[in-house]
Amino acid sequence: MTPPSRQQITFRDWAGFIAMAFGMFMAILDIQIVSSSLSEIQAGISSSADEVSWVQTSYLIAEVIMIPLSGYLSRIFSTRIIFCVSCIGFTLMSLLCSFAWNIESMIVFRALQGFVGGAMIPTVFAASFTMFPPRLRPTLGVIVGLVATLAPTLGPTLGGYLTQVFSWHWLFLINIFPGIVVTTLVWFLIDIDKPNLSLLKRFDILGALLMAFFLGSLEYILEEGPREGWFDDTTILTFTCLMALAGLTFFWRVLTYQEPIVDLKAFTDRNFSIGCFYSFTIGIGLYGTVYLIPLFLARIRGYNSLQIGELMMVAGLFQFVAAPIGGQLLKRIDMRYILAFGILLFFWSIYLSSTLTNQASFNEYFWPQAFRGMAIIFCFLPINNLALGTLPPERLKNASGLYNLMRNLGGAIGLALINTVLIKRMDLHRARISDNLKIGNLQLENFLSGLETKFDESNLQDASRAALKTLSGLIEREAGVQAFNDCYVLMGGLFMASLLLIFLLRKPEQTFQDEAGH
Repeated sequence: MTPPSRQQITFRDWAGFIAMAFGMFMAILDIQIVSSSLSEIQAGISSSADEVSWVQTSYLIAEVIMIPLSGYLSRIFSTRIIFCVSCIGFTLMSLLCSFAWNIESMIVFRALQGFVGGAMIPTVFAASFTMFPPRLRPTLGVIVGLVATLAPTLGPTLGGYLTQVFSWHWLFLINIFPGIVVTTLVWFLIDIDKPNLSLLKRFDILGALLMAFFLGSLEYILEEGPREGWFDDTTILTFTCLMALAGLTFFWRVLTYQEPIVDLKAFTDRNFSIGCFYSFTIGIGLYGTVYLIPLFLARIRGYNSLQIGELMMVAGLFQFVAAPIGGQLLKRIDMRYILAFGILLFFWSIYLSSTLTNQASFNEYFWPQAFRGMAIIFCFLPINNLALGTLPPERLKNASGLYNLMRNLGGAIGLALINTVLIKRMDLHRARISDNLKIGNLQLENFLSGLETKFDESNLQDASRAALKTLSGLIEREAGVQAFNDCYVLMGGLFMASLLLIFLLRKPEQTFQDEAGH
């Protein structure tokens, strides 16, 4: 096959790749699309609040298992076959999810949806480097960057809109037609490598099972740990032991087996290793803010899903604005400087978010969202090229799986830490505020007296109890504001600390030049 750097890129190549990118968009979107509609799904399939959380957890666990596995599978069956099987399987499972009749069926279908759909994400990353010459990587980076960062931002907003206007079934039915179109286009337009079925004979089943137990247990612990009090729960403790045992055995297996299911030798490349760290960090920032901001707006400001969606769209719009600018800067400026700028901009957006109060309006929220949208692009575009752009083609499929896995693990670990910090700091701030509201405090007594008078005028039967309930709500709100701010401060500190590793990244040589020098 002609090397990518000397290929004549045709309309067919671009059409096929855009179709693949749209498939990746659907897979990433479905991570978050149910998050704003869990209560409606719960009512629709008659489940408990604890049970319905598995609609999201099962998808995440299954997807995180498939992502690193996809590299080996695409080498066996080829990029075209593994992507098409993944996309049509994802589409079929989406249809079955819409017909789920109870919580058990929904969990099974969602897990299968996440597992088969997970292969699309790393396959697109690898294809962007193998299908096209280096001179086109800034353009491809813009496409992939927008898809990977915009989908989590739009997920909760689109999910809430579909549920309000139609029903929760449309969270899944919306995938059917695009899934069929994407599968058809990729099947007829993409043909960049050939199957190597001889690898199937050496497929490491034990290694795959160990990886599944290790990553599945880790994802379960991270999802359920904050809710269950971590190691106070025997199930969490059991899964932690299982994860440790499976993890140690898995790493021994991949380091000693002749044809490992995941090749960890990619981490011997310094840029790739540091790039994976930044992918992990960006995952924390990307998924952490997408989780924190709607939660803050709903709990503290009392926004509805439409208002939250309008505000979240600010970040999405600025991502669109920043993406072509970032693509041009990649050609002209050292990518390490762009990454440093992106990290500083992300820190600034987090800092601005950490100073907001319960009275902040749309105008106060606008600039933190705008800076966050731009920062995500300026972080994502350079690190993709720094981590994957200098690897040889034969290592890209495996490396892409590991690289994307790190971003998902960053999101999972980040959300677990955020939930834990929210719970702990909420309790701390609630106690501190309550301690300052002692009996005999003249301002407190005047405030309660004023509330009682107001409730008396409203002919409320127990004005005193109503006043105390109102005070309790105010304490809860202010404790929440401070707890959210603590989470932002913690995230901002992580981003600032990550700046230190930029100096260890090697500057790629002639990253965007073809072998022929065009």
